[in-house]
Amino acid sequence: MPRTAVPLTQITRAGVAPPTETDGDPANNHVVSNNGRVVLLVRNSGSTTARTLTLRVRGTVDGQSVAPRTVSVPQSASRYVGPFPTDSYGAQLEVDVDNAELKLTALAI
Repeated sequence: MPRTAVPLTQITRAGVAPPTETDGDPANNHVVSNNGRVVLLVRNSGSTTARTLTLRVRGTVDGQSVAPRTVSVPQSASRYVGPFPTDSYGAQLEVDVDNAELKLTALAI
């Protein structure tokens, strides 16, 4: 199945309402339109364990694939992650979650 899209909210000087979170989908994972100025707000809604967000990095170094970047989100905590340069992460940022307890919000600055 295709990755689940996370809507991107553009931050403006006029202000925007907080967007609705996207529930983590560990079966299909996620994709976010990336202009190089995207920040993810990742919230762990669980109260028992840390969860892991994985960001797919594009390209190779010396012919070897670059390892994905992982971010641990502590139990009942949130993390802002980004920005993601398009030359490393692409115009479509691929985001994997290890559990549906992770909630995602994508913001463009």
